[in-house]
Amino acid sequence: MRIADYLGLADRSERVLALIRFDDDTPLAVGTRDGVVKRIVPSSLAARPELEIISLKPKDGVVGAASAPDDAELVFVTSDARLLHFSASSVRPQGAAAGGMAGVKLASGAEVVSFTTVTSPEEAVAVTVSGSEGTLAGADAGRAKVSAFTEYPGKGRATGGVRAHAFLKGEDRLRLAWVGVEPRAIGTDGAARQLPAPGAKRDASGQPLDAVIGSVGTAIG
Repeated sequence: MRIADYLGLADRSERVLALIRFDDDTPLAVGTRDGVVKRIVPSSLAARPELEIISLKPKDGVVGAASAPDDAELVFVTSDARLLHFSASSVRPQGAAAGGMAGVKLASGAEVVSFTTVTSPEEAVAVTVSGSEGTLAGADAGRAKVSAFTEYPGKGRATGGVRAHAFLKGEDRLRLAWVGVEPRAIGTDGAARQLPAPGAKRDASGQPLDAVIGSVGTAIG
């Protein structure tokens, strides 16, 4: 059955971002739409059916969560095509009631579209899909590219990162971004979608897509 149904998530705006064990001593990192980052140790949490793990400001929301040991890289990608990564060790673990700290510096009008952690930088890639804010959903598939994670130099926490995609005329934001290993894309209908070949420069404009990509994930098995 669907995880959302099992957990009783009636609000369609809510979605599952990660599964964790309460006895895990490895910190969990969460990143928010407004660029806040926080690490929290699951084993320090009370084992209750429901609890808050970050104090959010109004209109902010968690966009990503993943295991984050000290040697991992925390990665933000913003709607205006900036990618920032920095060491997880620079973010000290906090308690459940804490609100986190500045993760990425956002330009006016920008928001975080992707947050994750990378533990194998040499194997990871960044997938970005550009489009227009004003285009109707499904009307234009946009442009996509796949670049090696090593193309993106690391910068300090709370900075603006580096350009991750060049917008062409008529484009004004990233619709989707994903960082990880062995990417696989699917459409909103669940069908497989073809991604461009890896190796694009980090600030390239990408290639036109034949069909809309709904999400990207890591190949399993």
